Amino acid sequence: MRAVITRVRWARVRVADELVGAIDAGICALIGVGAGDAEADALWIADKICQVRFFRDEEDKMNRSLLDGYGSVLAISQFTLYGDLRRGNRPSFSSALEPKLAEPLFEGVCTQIRARGIAVQTGRFGADMAVESLNDGPVTLLLDSTKAF
Repeated sequence: MRAVITRVRWARVRVADELVGAIDAGICALIGVGAGDAEADALWIADKICQVRFFRDEEDKMNRSLLDGYGSVLAISQFTLYGDLRRGNRPSFSSALEPKLAEPLFEGVCTQIRARGIAVQTGRFGADMAVESLNDGPVTLLLDSTKAF
């Protein structure tokens, strides 16, 4: 499982003209589920999102996390994180998990984050979404559960 996480001042997602999710300060997480991913990958991604020290403390050092009360999460399903451009210019998505299997794992990440008391907003799985955010820093990290175990 992969995630691109960005510290944001605000983020929101629309489907068509409908606002379906919005947060103030926190983390915008684009989450992709790959072939072979399981619940352990979802738990690892959720743990990292909750525990990453992305937020500044009183000494202006990145020492605070969402668990310290520093915001919410906007989680967006993003199968294109598994796009492969090693051959040609059209991405192959053969490494992404098929949607009917990926959706429960994506929802599992959101459930695990919520279980830690952190508010989570989402887009709509599989929908064409417009995501807007104001990056803070900018601070952005790539998480990949295949490099964790």
